Amino acid sequence: MAREYGIPAVLGTGVATQRLASGQLVRVDGDAGTVTIETPGAAPG
Repeated sequence: MAREYGIPAVLGTGVATQRLASGQLVRVDGDAGTVTIETPGAAPG
């Protein structure tokens, strides 16, 4: 659906719940199709 409407999306995250801890900060880039775990205290950007 996202492609049909031109909305950025990240797919194939079936293992995300196994790899990410509750409360962990992540950056989702729909244009690049990536999910990055943010390091606490890191500057955004």
